[in-house]
Parts: sequence; C-alpha cells; structure tokens
Amino acid sequence: MARDSLILIVDDDPHIREVLRFALEKAGFRTTEAQDGVEAVKAFDSWKPDLIILDILMPELDGTEVCKAIRLRSDVPIIFLSSKDEEIDRILGLELGGDDYVTKPFSPRELVARVKAVLRRLVEKAERPTETGSTPKTPNVLTHGLLRLDLDRYQASWDGREVVLTVTEFGILRTLMAFPGKVFTRDELMDGAYSYDNIVTDRTIDSHVRRVRSKFAAVGGNPVETAHGIGYKLGPCR
Repeated sequence: MARDSLILIVDDDPHIREVLRFALEKAGFRTTEAQDGVEAVKAFDSWKPDLIILDILMPELDGTEVCKAIRLRSDVPIIFLSSKDEEIDRILGLELGGDDYVTKPFSPRELVARVKAVLRRLVEKAERPTETGSTPKTPNVLTHGLLRLDLDRYQASWDGREVVLTVTEFGILRTLMAFPGKVFTRDELMDGAYSYDNIVTDRTIDSHVRRVRSKFAAVGGNPVETAHGIGYKLGPCR
C-alpha cells in the first residue's frame, strides 16, 4: 500500500472533512478536499487522486452524479459515504461503480482500513519483486475461452476488446477464473474480492456481478453463470 497515495475527500460537512483528513494523514496519506459535487469533478481533473471518498447527499451535484461523471473517464476506486442506510441506497451506490459504501456515523479507523485494503489491491504489482536478467518476465495472465485477465495491469478483455472493471469487480472475476467450473458461494466470492473484514451482503455481491455482466454484454460477452440457490461460476466464455 502506497503510504503517500492521494485521497480526495468530498463532503459538504467541514467537520467530517476535518476528521477524515486527520485520520488519513495520520495513516500516511496525502489528502485534498471538495465541499460539493461540482468542486469534486474539478478536483479530480486537477489532482488525479488515487482514491475518492465521496459523500452522496451534497449540494450542486450529488455523489451519484459525480460518480457517473468520473466513471466516464476513470476507474479510480470510489468509497461512498452517506447518512442513508437503506439497502437500496447501498446497492445503488455499488451499481454506479462504487468499490465500497460506508454509512454515517462511521469509525475513522475502519474507514482508513478500507482505504488501505482497496489501495493494497491496486499496488500488488508494484509490491512484487522485480525480476532481473535477460529472460523476460512471463505475463501474469489468466485466460478462459475469449476471456483474458492481466493480473499485473488489472486489465480485462473479451475477444481482444478491453473491458474496464473496478477493483472489486476485477477481484470477483479473478476469483472465478482461478477455478473454472467451480461453483462459488457468495461468501466465497466475498472472501476472494474483499481483503478485509467487512459485512458484505448477498445483495452486494449480486450487484457487482450484474455490473460485470453488463460491461461484458456491451462487447458481446457473458463470463458469469448463475448456479441457482448456490452462487456463481465461470461460464464457457465462448
């Protein structure tokens, strides 16, 4: 996990921004802030942060609209922050491309742990030892039919066409591809995609799978099959 990663904090409450800034900087992160959605989009374009903590209920432009705008140009990790605790709101946030969802009031320590977990997965490649010598490194790639995952670059493709996934979506697909044909329960997919202790509901996994299917459908693919009453498995990918 890169200690100097830049975190964009977006919230209209200055007290919450202050609490988050203190907790994140104490943990070794750099921070920048925005107090509404319009400022958030401008800050993203200016600073290119490594992760965004994004409040949903804000003036000018709410968090869901900010997420939509950013997802058009980037797969930067987004952790939604909201006082709304209804399951439908959590699912909506994940459907829009969020990597996690935290409700207020929250524990700053827990939020920092979630930030670290998401970023840790992003820098796995950088943390691997670099091979030296004249022999080129073998690409760390999983393939199954028309589906290809480059584990070093966090890139997915179907029949040569790139599919942009969030970190969590990539983790779910990587878990399925590790054992083609195996039926994974939702709990097993949670363990594979989330590298920290967190309460993740069945609906959360279902939401991420729907997004994966939707993205691959756009390029003519369908990598994930449902095992009714159990969970999911990797399809034939033909």
